[in-house]
Amino acid sequence: MPFSDIARAAEIQLSRNLIPSLKAKGWRPRVIGYDGYGSSAPSTTGMHNPGSPMARVLARMLMRPANAPAEGPLFRSIPRELPTTPERVREIAVDTLMDAQRGWRQLIDVPVPYLPVTIRVGGVSVRTRADRAGYIDVVVRDHGLGPGWHDVEIDAAGAGTVTTRVRIVGPGERLGIVCDIDDTVMVTEVPRALIAAWNFLFKNASNREAVPGMAQLLARIEDAHPDTPIIFLSTGPWNAVPTLRSFFAHNGYPQAPKLMTDWGPSATGWFRSGIEHKRTELRRLMIDLPDVTWLLIGDDGQHDPLIYSEVVREHSNRIAAVAIRHLSQKEQVLAGSQIAHPMGLGYEARTLAEADVPVVTGGDGFELARLLPSWIVGGHADQAGGWASGPAEG
Repeated sequence: MPFSDIARAAEIQLSRNLIPSLKAKGWRPRVIGYDGYGSSAPSTTGMHNPGSPMARVLARMLMRPANAPAEGPLFRSIPRELPTTPERVREIAVDTLMDAQRGWRQLIDVPVPYLPVTIRVGGVSVRTRADRAGYIDVVVRDHGLGPGWHDVEIDAAGAGTVTTRVRIVGPGERLGIVCDIDDTVMVTEVPRALIAAWNFLFKNASNREAVPGMAQLLARIEDAHPDTPIIFLSTGPWNAVPTLRSFFAHNGYPQAPKLMTDWGPSATGWFRSGIEHKRTELRRLMIDLPDVTWLLIGDDGQHDPLIYSEVVREHSNRIAAVAIRHLSQKEQVLAGSQIAHPMGLGYEARTLAEADVPVVTGGDGFELARLLPSWIVGGHADQAGGWASGPAEG
């Protein structure tokens, strides 16, 4: 038996052994809901398989103390004025407490495997079970919901009913955005292990550094294309989602589903492949949302140029543009990157350079906005970070 299988079995057995002890201390199963996505009607383009309306519901079953703060998909902006009601004071206090939660506590999770759940989306109910790591990843068909954000109920045995949400994308051709997180919207200097570990394990969300101009770029595209679905795709762990929510709210990033991964032993090795995670999710988005043409945003510190070049080669008609944040020389060194040219080196650089889609590189969101086609950004950023409404070349 491979060592990774032994480690995986030990991980599962450890969780099972801990659950009775935690129950005796007053801990109970809790549903941690994540934002999902879906479609509201069959594809309107003849080139795609129409399928049926779908909603992808994401959650995890974990053991939590009875008095632990809520971890639902809250998304509140940082207050710019003093609170005027007791309820608002309590909301801010909870947000601040969650923001101050150290990352290392998020890694000490005890999943509840195989917990029975009932999922209600619109007028449809689906019964299922969590997997052996406590995850729920379920597609609900023919839900009857229209475009926009909708509440979804998850009723888990012993955990009660919680509400999470899905972003339903309307029919018709439209622009969508897939955006990386690490070193694209948030400076993490991944994959340098010590720096990445320090950022994730010990720094509060409000203290992490945002990449300049990226929040403004995404907001500008949303203004120009109000029905644009945004998906954040990361190799980071699902455990980080509560902290990421605080970071995104604090720095003005739009609310959007986050597709993360699960760290730890898998059926194929000691650690799950981040590259395969991104490849799989991108291919799934092509199938789940067939009318969407995607803007892919990433950075050249890891594998985004390689992954995006593969998508461009396989689905060039589904890619509106590719935007790669070029790390500074210091960031390249800290990240251990082998890429020295703004377009990268080797196969991925040639594929992107030869692609029949616009490909731009820049040091931050403002520079990327100046280089992206004007129809995408609805105008271009000037050197001071402001926006011009006139047309731009490209």
